[in-house]
Amino acid sequence: MLEFLSGIRHLPGYLDRARQEALVEVIRTIVAEAPLYVPVMPGTGKPMSVRMTNCGPLGWVTDKERGYRYQPTHPATGRRWPDLPQELLDIWNDVAGYDKPPEACLINFYSDEARMGLHQDKDERDLQAPVVSISLGNSCLFRVGGLSRNDRTLSVKLSSGDLVVLGGEGRLCFHGVDRIHPATSTLLKNGGRINLTLRRVNPPS
Repeated sequence: MLEFLSGIRHLPGYLDRARQEALVEVIRTIVAEAPLYVPVMPGTGKPMSVRMTNCGPLGWVTDKERGYRYQPTHPATGRRWPDLPQELLDIWNDVAGYDKPPEACLINFYSDEARMGLHQDKDERDLQAPVVSISLGNSCLFRVGGLSRNDRTLSVKLSSGDLVVLGGEGRLCFHGVDRIHPATSTLLKNGGRINLTLRRVNPPS
């Protein structure tokens, strides 16, 4: 059995096929209002391999000049992010164990060639709230480590409908996506994977 840091939970098959399909339609509506775009790394301006957008009062963005941050508007359109849909709030309320709602949902679209290097989710001011991650579409090889980049890592296959909760001791664990497994799901017509991460940004007032 895989033993992650305390507070990290893998919930396989949390969303059944019907809920997955319904959530994909919700995401399509969000993307129509807040289009996917290619983020770039701070400093270097190197494009990331994922395309992304957000919903909620705040959205996570990155660019060459200002780096990683949260802001209330889409960097390309200048418009406010779409509201968080009730479907995502219901998931948060069911699994987060935190009494304040999320303020951001980062939507990453992975082509079958995309990756995500090991990183920490640490741009939030409220680190007591967990990060809730939702997988839709093709499976991926998800790698989870410790609180240092050089700590030993474990890998787990995430399938469509799986959830991962990063909380407690594991809230600041290093994690990433090593690869996408093509043709492992029929959920997305053109393949690929959607990852949704629900985050609380600010401490309760």
